[in-house]
Amino acid sequence: MDSPLTLVCALAAEERAAAGGRVYRAGLGARGPLPEGRLVSFGLAGALVPGLPPGALLTARCVVDADGTVLWEDEPLQVPGALTAVVCDAGGIVDEPAERRELAERTGAVAVDTESAALAATGRLAGVVRAVSDTPEQPVGRLAHGATADGATDWRALAGALVSEPAATIRTARAAGRALASLHHAATVLSVETSRG
Repeated sequence: MDSPLTLVCALAAEERAAAGGRVYRAGLGARGPLPEGRLVSFGLAGALVPGLPPGALLTARCVVDADGTVLWEDEPLQVPGALTAVVCDAGGIVDEPAERRELAERTGAVAVDTESAALAATGRLAGVVRAVSDTPEQPVGRLAHGATADGATDWRALAGALVSEPAATIRTARAAGRALASLHHAATVLSVETSRG
């Protein structure tokens, strides 16, 4: 029997959304130690193309890097309501609309994250489930720097974003809330897999 899946996320908010399943917070870029067994890259993603609203759920068939090199490819995990997609790990935050468009054209990806490459490098990546939190039309803005390296909330950065970009920050937080609700749904569906073994 296959080993159980572990949902690996970067942020504390993503970890809370996955509550009830096997979840592990690896921090930004998943640079810390990783658990044993089969891993799922689980969390928020930025849309690279129009038409993916905040809250849209994606299950990847392929992970590519910023040059379009395939890092991982397999059957997507089955999550009702999720769109099958190519996801790019760009190695950093991509927020400018023109940069997003260029990345989509170069790689064929529709969304971007910053953890899937590290998980693919383990040889134990079993799937990628991501929820869109920001789009080319509604970028993250200063909230892109609202977390510490271990994935906790950086309250000083959050306060700074609220002061300098109040409307955009509130809009981004609401969009992230929709994405986190979608992740909770996905975690519930995957809980059968994550607890199996």
